[in-house]
Amino acid sequence: MVSVDHFAYELRSQLRTAAAQGATSIVIASGELCQSVRMGSASMDACCEAMQQEVRPGDTVLRGKEIGVGMSVRYQLPRS
Repeated sequence: MVSVDHFAYELRSQLRTAAAQGATSIVIASGELCQSVRMGSASMDACCEAMQQEVRPGDTVLRGKEIGVGMSVRYQLPRS
């Protein structure tokens, strides 16, 4: 079973890659993050939890998970 840790690892990897490419922010949608983790689409709650745990001051939650269709967050880069 896919856990929050799997999604957190993939999320941090995407954040590092974007920062290394010089991006100042990145928008990540839970649906896309779920698809990037093998068998992750069955664990939307765990995916959203990993995304929520990574939110820091300055980040913007564009769509919250309470809507029922996942969430989207604009993460500021580089991460502190």
